[in-house]
Amino acid sequence: MKDTIQTYWRELAGAMDAMPFDLVSRAASQLLKCHFRGSTVFIVGNGGSAATASHFACDLAKGTRMAGLPAFRVVALTDNVPLLTAWANDTAYEHVFAQQLAALVRENDLLVAISASGNSPNVLTCAEVARAAGAGVIALTGATGGKLRALADLTIRVPSACIEQVEDAHLMIAHSVCVALRGRLAQRAARTAHVDERAPFPAPVPAAAHRRSARPLRARPGVVVPADEAPVPLELGRPPEQIAAG
Repeated sequence: MKDTIQTYWRELAGAMDAMPFDLVSRAASQLLKCHFRGSTVFIVGNGGSAATASHFACDLAKGTRMAGLPAFRVVALTDNVPLLTAWANDTAYEHVFAQQLAALVRENDLLVAISASGNSPNVLTCAEVARAAGAGVIALTGATGGKLRALADLTIRVPSACIEQVEDAHLMIAHSVCVALRGRLAQRAARTAHVDERAPFPAPVPAAAHRRSARPLRARPGVVVPADEAPVPLELGRPPEQIAAG
């Protein structure tokens, strides 16, 4: 068995060397822009990919949090078991994610759809709902991209035919993106704190203002937002990403 295990790790290392890191970086940028707009990130997947979706949502919500900055608005559509089973029982399994998303999604939100095959019917249906609502779609798939590739604005295809290695890579993508986002947000928090130290003590915020917290985030006076962090809308409706991994 040792030989099989060593072969698996060697193959996984080879797939990691061939990863399309430019696309991973672009996905991180889109997540950051979604955050700065005050929009919501939704994450979805089946089986092992459902676990990755929940894990990714957890890390985005907590692992990127910085004092003085809003937290990511993120929802894993895999976590409400009663609602999943209700939609599966009353309609069909292919609707278990789409029906949840339809009730929550807004224009300029972002869906991260995870599918090793790229052909899971319930993930495809969910992506269709996202696009119809004017939300962006980032897909994490295996080597071919499957049908999901045509529904996504950006597709990261793991260059491996082994489903276990594809799922390994998806979690590594999630972790590396969260680490990168945490670093960028830490820099922003430091700049904000520096400006606050020099600014007069702010007036108390009326309670009514807190009820408007869903409005897009705006930079404070004196804070320079780098061009790659500006809260601009996603480029929707453009041709899907066709760049091959590796």
